[in-house]
Amino acid sequence: MHSGAIRRRLALGLAVLTASGLLAVAAPGDAQAATSAFCPGRKVRVLPFSTGTVLVYKRGGYVCAVTLTKRPGAKRKMSVSVQARGNRPVVDAGRYAHHAGPVTVHAGRRCVWLRGQVGRGKFNSGWILC
Repeated sequence: MHSGAIRRRLALGLAVLTASGLLAVAAPGDAQAATSAFCPGRKVRVLPFSTGTVLVYKRGGYVCAVTLTKRPGAKRKMSVSVQARGNRPVVDAGRYAHHAGPVTVHAGRRCVWLRGQVGRGKFNSGWILC
């Protein structure tokens, strides 16, 4: 293959990537798309607490959760936990700058218990989504 053909193919590939990136950024409903990138399904709960928010999504029999900090930037202790009644919790904990999770459990029609933490602020839902 000649160097001119290679350059044309590279330029075409770059143009396609650029166009797809622009379409993704300009898509309607940017705020919804940004948060739903964490979990599949529809958002069923937004659970705010003093230092963050737990976002809860549901799809089929699965429940997915993410903890977001109110002040992104510096890494701090964060966690998110989802537990279907009768099962052990699924946990993501560590030092993160923006979010902990996502974590997903198969709950079927069972209740779930959600926990979230950002720094010293904590959240416990009790049994919900029954």
